[in-house]
Amino acid sequence: MIDRRTFTKAFGLSTGAAAVSLTGLQSVGSAVGEDAAARTRGGAPVPTVPTVSPGAHQGFRRLRQVKAGVLDVGYAEIGPARGPVVLCLHGWPYDIHSYVDVAPLLADRGYRVIVPYLRGHGSTRFLSHRTPRTAEQSAVALDILALMDALGIDKAVLAGFDWGSRTAGIIAALWPERVKALVSTGGYLITDRKAQREPAAPAVERLWWYQWYFATERGRKAMEDVDERIALCRYVWTLVSPTWDFDEATFRRTARAFENPDYAAVVLFNYRWRIGLVEGERRYDRYEALLAARPAIGVPTITLDPALDPFTPPGDGSAYRDRFTGPYEHRTVENVGHNLPQEAPTAFAQAVVDADRL
Repeated sequence: MIDRRTFTKAFGLSTGAAAVSLTGLQSVGSAVGEDAAARTRGGAPVPTVPTVSPGAHQGFRRLRQVKAGVLDVGYAEIGPARGPVVLCLHGWPYDIHSYVDVAPLLADRGYRVIVPYLRGHGSTRFLSHRTPRTAEQSAVALDILALMDALGIDKAVLAGFDWGSRTAGIIAALWPERVKALVSTGGYLITDRKAQREPAAPAVERLWWYQWYFATERGRKAMEDVDERIALCRYVWTLVSPTWDFDEATFRRTARAFENPDYAAVVLFNYRWRIGLVEGERRYDRYEALLAARPAIGVPTITLDPALDPFTPPGDGSAYRDRFTGPYEHRTVENVGHNLPQEAPTAFAQAVVDADRL
């Protein structure tokens, strides 16, 4: 989930940079009244992604594994092997199936799409039992850089939501030479741990109930019990995506990723670390020092705000506009909640195609 301080700053803002309002279950082209021939950037036509309904695909045909950094990473891959690369990064409590409809849309546009399980999820495993099961924001970002290195990927479009947006934003900020373009749901989500020490508005604190729950012994016990953690995650889905009518099969496909033996440790560490209850590994201190300065992101970027996401009041992106210094667009996607790529796959895929051409 996103940074509560970012939410606090965004609360109530509605003026500033231009925004595009999109209908989540339509293609972007039809939503803004343009056809493929009319959509151009710099005089060149931009492909319009065809409309698909959420749930059009049930899963990925094949999963792969590769040793990368401290992990054996599980990932899905689809599209031409020599196509331009898009890395799609999931959040919590989700997995690679957030992109089950997005990935084929991008593959059909000629992209090589890679969707990895983050540490502690699905088939991704730590290579050594000695590696601490931590999840500082920079650690997760370095996991993705290691994956790119392992797969021989020099540069890619990065697209994500929740933990995925944060991870992609960190790489774009600290290693911009590895990022061709960025799609960030929720805007600028790099965690400011110093700001996290201060109280937020009561309405905002209420939204973060699970973060405080995870800080308790009761929360730890719930997360370490597989059945209880799965029930908790399902409940979170209903709260943060109020109009998404997902079925039990859809949830269960993702919930299998929560059975990873390191899931509880990674998730608990991440949320406890954000609010200063635990300290990270010293190997990541230099990166966290850089991130504490809230570095600007200069790569071409499209930010997306889901209109029904309780953590992201829809608006114009002005709360974080100053953090993006390169070519930039902001879009609000109507009628969808937190899991934007799975709820509105066409709008998300179109944002990737458009960001690649900014």
